[in-house]
Amino acid sequence: MKQRTGHDWNLIDHKIFIPSLLFIIMISIPFSIYESESLNLLNTIFDKIVDVFSWGYIWYALILVAAGLYLSFSKYGKVVLGNPNEKPRFTMFEYASILIAMGVGSTIMRTGMVQWTQVALDPPFGVSPESQEALLWGNAYSMFLWSFQVFAIFVMAAPAMAYIIHVKKRPLMRISEACRCIFGDKFTNGIGGKVLDILFLVSILSGAAVTLGLGTPIITYNVSALLNIEVTFGLTMIITIIWVFLFSVSAYLGIEKGIKRLSTFNMYLAGGLAAFILIAGPGIFILDYFTDTVGHLLQHYLQLSLYTDSVVMETTTHVQSHMIFWFAYSATWAMLHSIFAAKISKGRTVKEMILTYLLAPTMLSWIATGVLGGFGVERYLTGEVPVLDIVEGNDPMNAIPEILLSLPWSSIAIIAFVVVSMIFLTTTLDSTTYTIAAYTSKRDMSKLEPSRKLRIIVAAIITTLALILMQIGGLAPLEVISGLMGIPIIVIQFLTIYAAKRMMDEDKAWIYNVR
Repeated sequence: MKQRTGHDWNLIDHKIFIPSLLFIIMISIPFSIYESESLNLLNTIFDKIVDVFSWGYIWYALILVAAGLYLSFSKYGKVVLGNPNEKPRFTMFEYASILIAMGVGSTIMRTGMVQWTQVALDPPFGVSPESQEALLWGNAYSMFLWSFQVFAIFVMAAPAMAYIIHVKKRPLMRISEACRCIFGDKFTNGIGGKVLDILFLVSILSGAAVTLGLGTPIITYNVSALLNIEVTFGLTMIITIIWVFLFSVSAYLGIEKGIKRLSTFNMYLAGGLAAFILIAGPGIFILDYFTDTVGHLLQHYLQLSLYTDSVVMETTTHVQSHMIFWFAYSATWAMLHSIFAAKISKGRTVKEMILTYLLAPTMLSWIATGVLGGFGVERYLTGEVPVLDIVEGNDPMNAIPEILLSLPWSSIAIIAFVVVSMIFLTTTLDSTTYTIAAYTSKRDMSKLEPSRKLRIIVAAIITTLALILMQIGGLAPLEVISGLMGIPIIVIQFLTIYAAKRMMDEDKAWIYNVR
């Protein structure tokens, strides 16, 4: 469809975009000036919330999984998100690839490779550190992080958003619109609706800046090892600029020519990297360890899901504290993932959308964790790479290039790892850019795409914000603020789930909007 090329800045709804941007700037500058003090304060607040509501986050994630299964296998599951006679926009492979790229991003490359080390050093359930059982718990927990709970958090606001865009044909793709059936026109069109939309934008703009800033070390540490140079701000700048170029081009090209092609290409590339590690590395051990890990996880899945470590009152293990942080941080991104999933799900049923998001990223994540984590564990057990010693004394990122350098043709392995990581982060950020542009656009999102120039404007704003915060030291406080932003998002999520059910009930969609 032909894009309108002029006056793109005027297509942004300034009433929600400008306040969101100003809010981030106003909180980031003082926090960066007093970084250590602000970090201590924010971490104290966040730790207290986690301590008091750890049980709440656990039940929150499980309830979302239950809600997803209910919507999928009840009468609502067969409701088509769009015209029942229309074919889905993407093939199932393309659709799953886009959701995987958006859902796991470059983070899977880091957690898959080194997350097990944190658990091996501080295991749950009274297990001895660095023992064989601790190593099993390590990779099982890495898989658990990328399982049904986190992807339910990501997708469960999507049914309402997809319904208002593809079935109701509402022009604005916003949280306030999804909740119109609950709060009514006066609230939605007034200050209340604006507050909901600003809350979403603050959460996503800050999260996007943090992702760009914190995703860079995945690349810089490996490039540093490959070229035998130090990690400097200059190297970080160069890599960030390359990233910005990639995700700006992809965002400009749009979903069909940019995001879809990158996502599907990266599935093949990631598969090639996994095959290379299996063939050139300890393939038999990795497959055996993967089998043991999946068995261990399935055996203890419910135990992990409900783990609060309540009877050990003096301390908490890494699993307990990190799991709560993970759910809280995932909640920050929940609306972004849901809105993007809603936009690309035209022609899919509610069941197809939810189950694809629950199953496809989980499957990819378990395979990635099995291969990358198993490789690291084998190098530790054989003594070829002192992985746990490296992690204990340094940033865990330092262990990644050391593990990859132990492979034959290690330069090829590091280059492939860097490229896959970069494309994963690129697809995450261009999806983010696309979603923010769609969310803030005044155009009719039920019929059109956000304009290309608007996507570039959003990409430039995210990049500028990230680079400024990286330079002045404001990323760390913003990361904690991002986690805190997940708390009100949780309330909004449950509202959108209720809104989806209510809209489908009012329309009797399970009768009139099915194939």
